[in-house]
Order: sequence, then C-alpha cells, then structure tokens
Amino acid sequence: MQRDSLFNEAILWHGRPRIVRAPFAARLLAVVSAVVSLVTLSFAITAALSLRAHVGGMILFAVWCASIALLGWRLPLVWRGGVEYFITEKHIIWKRGRMRRTMDRSAISYAVIRWDPREPDVGDLILVRAVPTGALRRTLKLTLSGVTAPDRLWAIVRGMTPCAPLGQGTRPLGQRLDPDERVVWSGIPLASPWTARRVGTAIISLVVSISAVHVLVRAVPSIGRVLRLHTLPPAMAALLIFGVGLTVLLLAAVALGVAYASLVRPVLLARKTLYAVTDRRVLIRRDREELHLERGRIAYVIAAPARGLHDVFLVLDGPQARALASSGAFASFGREEGEGSLVPVFARIEDAETVGEILTPPLPGLRDAA
Repeated sequence: MQRDSLFNEAILWHGRPRIVRAPFAARLLAVVSAVVSLVTLSFAITAALSLRAHVGGMILFAVWCASIALLGWRLPLVWRGGVEYFITEKHIIWKRGRMRRTMDRSAISYAVIRWDPREPDVGDLILVRAVPTGALRRTLKLTLSGVTAPDRLWAIVRGMTPCAPLGQGTRPLGQRLDPDERVVWSGIPLASPWTARRVGTAIISLVVSISAVHVLVRAVPSIGRVLRLHTLPPAMAALLIFGVGLTVLLLAAVALGVAYASLVRPVLLARKTLYAVTDRRVLIRRDREELHLERGRIAYVIAAPARGLHDVFLVLDGPQARALASSGAFASFGREEGEGSLVPVFARIEDAETVGEILTPPLPGLRDAA
C-alpha cells in the first residue's frame, strides 16, 4: 500500500475528477461578460462608421469583457483538471502541483453531496468542519469535485465499508443506508422560509425589471430619432437595433433569473426536501443535494418557533469546535438555507418535540450510569 509523502500515512483512496465543469457562478460571469462585450462592440462599430467618433475606449472595454468571459469559461476547467484527491488513514488531501489542502478526518463535522445533473454516478463531495461562533467564525470546507460515487468516498472517510447500493444519486436515501441502519423519523418542510436575503433578492429583481422597462421605453423613441435624422446603411441600423435589443434582453434575463431564485426556487426546493433521522445519522435530501451528519456530532438541539411551525437547529460539537454549521452562528441559516447550501437545520417542521427527544444526547451522568 502506498504512503503519503506529507504525513507518511497509508493511502486508502486516490483519484481525480472524472468530470470537470466550471462552477455556475463562473459560467454566469462568462455569459454576462460576453453579452456586454457584444453590446459595446456593436455600439462602437455604429459610432465609428456613422458618426466618425473615436471609439478606442469602447473597443478596449469590449476586449476586456471578452477576456473576462474567456477566463470565466476556461480557467476553472484548466484549474480543476490538474487536481488530485487522497484519502489517507487520518487525513483528506486536496493537491494540485505543489499546493495542498488537508483536513483531519476526525474533525469533519458533516458532508454535503451534490450530484451531477447529467451523470447520476458523479458528484461533488463537500467536507465541512464546524468552527466556533463569534469572532472565530469562518468557513472551513474541502471540496472533492466531479468524483465517481461521492457517497462511497464519504463511507470510506467515515471508516465504513461501502456497500453495493452506493454510487447512484437517483436512488432514494433509504436504499443507500449503512448495513443494519434503520430510519427512526422522517419529515418534510411545511413551508419555505422568507429570509432577509430572499426579500432583498426579490427587491433587486423588481428594480432590474423596472430598469429593463425604462431602457426599452427610452430606447425605442431614441432609435427612431436617430434613424430619421441620420441616413444609416441597413447594416448599421441593424447593428444599432441589435445592441439595444441585446441590452434589454440581458436586463430582462437578469430580472427573471433573480425573481426565480427568490420567489420560485425556494418553494420548489422545499417540496423536494426530505429530512430523515436514523439510529446513526441525520440525513437531509434536497433535489440533487444531500447532507450526511453523524448523530454523535450533535451537542444540542434547539427548536425555535416559526409562524406556527418550528425550525430545529442542530448545534454541532467536535475537536475544539462547537457550532451550528460551517459559518458558526445561527445567522448562517438565514444566509444559506433554501439559497444554495444545505446546513444542519430542519426548517419549518411540525413535530419538533419528537425530533428533539430523538436527537438530544443524554447528559454525561446519565450516559455513564447507562
């Protein structure tokens, strides 16, 4: 068995990303930058050929936007393509060239698995380390992107022997449990929480929508006056209309995307969310994302009223760490839950008392007596 050169530990697993894809934010940045570059270039060509104006600054800006689009599209692929992952006896190692990031296996609080939408047996394994709250609050995550059967890797990290049903994200959680593991409670969220970020996103969507309508209302008469006062060749007129139309379409697409993210997506995710408690773990399934948490990591269970229902917060414990999630304090729920990142919280459930009785660890004196 090979040994790692950094810790001199036996390597239990070694691999690379099977599928390399750019993150959604990088792809979005590439698309927006490309559209802005096209709009600027169309206006520059029209102004240069029709008005004989100096457009050197506009051309430079268009080239700059095109460069950002190219980097956002290709750079993440080049960066992720050279990454290697190692699981040793005590550590998880992320390596690219001479760069290394490590995480102690015993310090991992929980894992989030994000399955690939095109390949059911490929996904990202996100290992999260809970940290203290307050001034020391920070995020400690190690992501193994594009790996085959991320739930199998998580079983290896936990020290379990992977069983046959693992490796398929399309299978329900109940079919991918550990041997002899059984579900003792399950539930679903009965509402979608309105967080401050969600309200702010909805307001931004409204502002962008108004801006798109304002640009369209102001642009149509302006283009009409330009065409009446200046005899533009058909190609130049078409290029001018193309630039204005692309600008309006970009604003409208941004408004619709932000509105979907704030109004529609949280509702759809709430309908696709399942909470499960087994005799060993806490599992949360939301669409193509899963959260896996060992019950031994739970220090306290706090149920907070939420409009007739309850939000159940799982306060985690670990070596030199006690925190709710990767960000530490309860405020992380408002920033992350329902907006892209799973955290160990049961949101808007009805049977909070039963969950608390199941998950609350016994007091040390009672545990010793037992």
